[in-house]
Amino acid sequence: MLEQLQAVEDKYLELESLISDPEVLCQVEKWQRYSKEHAALAPVVEKFREYKQVVQSISDDKALFDEPLEDDFRKLVEAELTELKQRKQQLDQELPVLLLPKDPNDDKNVIVEIRGGVGGEEAALFAGDLFRMYTRYAEKQGWRVELIDSNQTELGGFKEVSFSIDGYGAYSKLKYESGTHRVQRVPATESAGRIHTSAVTVAVLPEAEEVEVAIRPEDLRIDTYCAHGAGGQYVNRTETAIRITHLPTGIVVQCQDEKSQLKNKEQAMRVLRARIYERAQQQQQQAIAADRKSQVGSGDRSERIRTYNFPQGRVTDHRIGLTLHKLEAVLNGEIEELLNALITADQAAKMKQVK
Repeated sequence: MLEQLQAVEDKYLELESLISDPEVLCQVEKWQRYSKEHAALAPVVEKFREYKQVVQSISDDKALFDEPLEDDFRKLVEAELTELKQRKQQLDQELPVLLLPKDPNDDKNVIVEIRGGVGGEEAALFAGDLFRMYTRYAEKQGWRVELIDSNQTELGGFKEVSFSIDGYGAYSKLKYESGTHRVQRVPATESAGRIHTSAVTVAVLPEAEEVEVAIRPEDLRIDTYCAHGAGGQYVNRTETAIRITHLPTGIVVQCQDEKSQLKNKEQAMRVLRARIYERAQQQQQQAIAADRKSQVGSGDRSERIRTYNFPQGRVTDHRIGLTLHKLEAVLNGEIEELLNALITADQAAKMKQVK
């Protein structure tokens, strides 16, 4: 491990030299690439340098015991040595995690798609709850949320809603949210007070750049139509809504929330690129299915990942067996504890595989 860490630091120093090289400074794309690599290695290098400093301090303190020391000073050295050993133990656990292969999509923005499943209107209402939960979480992170498309019901829920979240590391946090979310509660439409179980599917897609996904114009069928609102009401009578079909894959996307046909087309293309990119990734990952099984969740939308139980005020993530009795806070966007627990579990699973 130490050899790997030293190699990382050597690479970091090499990149540091390159980004300050006048010749590289004149080449914008190359400088940006080197700067991004340099920034990505910084957390590992900082921890490794701290580790080396701690090891050196432990060695220095132990050397002091070979010399005659006054009792008070000896106690101070012993106390410092105890603290240093504890910190070394922490770093011994943290450093291997930093060396795990990084998901190349972690830094990307995301497109989130939420669809009401089993449960009709109640599922649509819960889809709206999840939309607000992710929106509020994104706002707390300082990320930008933009609605792409929605199909709203008369009671204020969503049959389906898609939106983008732009922010550094958005995918690294939200990728574990893909799957089926189950809700147990008494629906607003239930007069007898019976608890119903409904389901909503969530898909979190890393947003793909144009250079990552080549889409030929001749592979697209683009249809325009009039946008509709809840209850079948026309939003306008101009054909601003867009539906794009990618003929080779059969993927269909649509967008009607913008007033401009051009803007709707741009948004629809964002979603299309993300879906084609996701499909390509899934095909690659089929070859390493064993690896996926060792991680937390496969991202499969049919996988039941979480239950929100309103009568008991609890949220349970079935992948890691975590239950939190703070449903209201979670639905208000306080999902950091859930996400951090999933990240930790995923890292632990990957560490076992490395060993």
